[in-house]
Amino acid sequence: MSEETYLEVVTPAPAMPSLRIAVLGTGKMGGILLQAFLKNNLVGPDQIFATVQHPDRAQALSAQYGIEVGIDNLVAASQADVILLGVKPVQVPALLDKIRPALSPGKLILSIAASVKTHSIEEAAGCDIAVIRAMPNTPSMLAAGVTALCPGRFVSEEQMLIAQKVFQTVGRTVVVDEKHMDAVTGLSGSGPAYIYIIIEALAEAGVNVGLPRDVATLLAAQTTLGSARMVLETGYHPALLKDAVTTPAGCTVDGILELEEGGLRVTLIKAVKRATQRAKELANG
Repeated sequence: MSEETYLEVVTPAPAMPSLRIAVLGTGKMGGILLQAFLKNNLVGPDQIFATVQHPDRAQALSAQYGIEVGIDNLVAASQADVILLGVKPVQVPALLDKIRPALSPGKLILSIAASVKTHSIEEAAGCDIAVIRAMPNTPSMLAAGVTALCPGRFVSEEQMLIAQKVFQTVGRTVVVDEKHMDAVTGLSGSGPAYIYIIIEALAEAGVNVGLPRDVATLLAAQTTLGSARMVLETGYHPALLKDAVTTPAGCTVDGILELEEGGLRVTLIKAVKRATQRAKELANG
């Protein structure tokens, strides 16, 4: 009888073995982050606590991910070092009031609630707790997002590094002053919608000049993806990359002239400015 060889499957240790994270409000973005934490082995299943509104949903998520999921935010927050606020902005004050007994200066609050300022969370917490406001965008679903982070008054360098590691599980991170967060909302927060319109328009144009719709959509989407990677990975200015495509008396320059005549550049700038202004209005109530 031949001997059978068994290969031992070694599970790597979590990247942050001493960190306990509570995701309060495991909705769309909270769920994306929760999955990313587990998939990237940021922390182990026994280091994550999550909450939802309904017991049935809690039971389903607990079975799906093998983690503790409940409906009591205070219980979850009490067990965690890092508390991620995943609820809607209007729900933040009530949530902070509920979990205040679990808050202390040694903990870190990460908030993905748009337009809720760090000082508002600090004041509601009732102690000198570290608060970092985050603005991830929807491509985070594919780990292709970008998250802007801004620290509150009591954040240490170590806590900032923790926040960066947390959100790097869903893409890239940038650190900005809080005064720029409304602009971040207008650009990268709302930006995917602008890009989808551009892709849709390019695909429609392809259909108009005779391409099958599925081919036109693929060409438009992949061209957008590849162009973005060129900017990110070469480090070249977009204008320089544009010029590399634009040969003298060629096809591309005629197309660019049409874009300029149609005001695409100005329209996109105005879209970001208008979305930024709306973010400021929401932040000011």
